Amino acid sequence: MNVGACMVKLRLPGNDSLKGKRQVSKSIIERVKNRYNVSIAEVADQELWQLLTLGITCVSTSAPHANEVLSKVVDFIQQSKFDVEMLDYEIEIIHAL
Repeated sequence: MNVGACMVKLRLPGNDSLKGKRQVSKSIIERVKNRYNVSIAEVADQELWQLLTLGITCVSTSAPHANEVLSKVVDFIQQSKFDVEMLDYEIEIIHAL
């Protein structure tokens, strides 16, 4: 079993409130959940209204497949029209059992 974990750090340049941040984060989370079979949640920077940090995970029998899925999610977030700027992302594959 392989667990893929990804952390994506985004900047919301036009955002000026936590309410606006919540709307953007909900939109991203729902679209990613509907398109890919992954778990996704806001994992840090909850009190900062111009930064959004998302944690994304998937489980697979193959490490390359887990990496491919998470890479596609990152590309989807970058190429979508969410009005966000990707600052950084990190993908880690953990081999379990």
